[in-house]
This record gives sequence, C-alpha cells and structure tokens, in this order.
Amino acid sequence: MFSLRSWLAPRRHIRTFALLDDHGLCRAFRQSAQAPQGLGWIEVNQQQLGWLHKPLPASARSAPDVKYSAAAKTLPA
Repeated sequence: MFSLRSWLAPRRHIRTFALLDDHGLCRAFRQSAQAPQGLGWIEVNQQQLGWLHKPLPASARSAPDVKYSAAAKTLPA
C-alpha cells in the first residue's frame, strides 16, 4: 500500500543551491525543495564538486538574482 500511495502522491521538486562567499567563491552545496535561509545562497542548475573553492561559471546559475524592494510591490492608486 505504501508504494501505491507514494506513486500517486505529487513529488516535490528538489532544487540545488550553492553558497557563495564575499569573494564569489563557492563554499557549499545544498539540495532542498525550498531556498535556504541566509545570505549568499543562489540556485544553480547542477552540482559539481569541482566548483568548490572556485568562482561559479556563468552557466551554472539557474536564474538571475532578482531583488524586489517594498516600493516595487505596491500598486499605484
């Protein structure tokens, strides 16, 4: 019964994140369904151990970093 339930249940998408330090070097990887808390985590399209302690290649980023300000979220009247 467990296998039937797990087969029918929707699967959560696992995403890969890299932790960048102040100099832009990769310090760690993490895989989770949600973005990690804290500064420096960016989503990447894959995980390669050769990137540790080196700058990430431009092709590694899944999406550009987008920062939203509180003013941008308000709608004009």
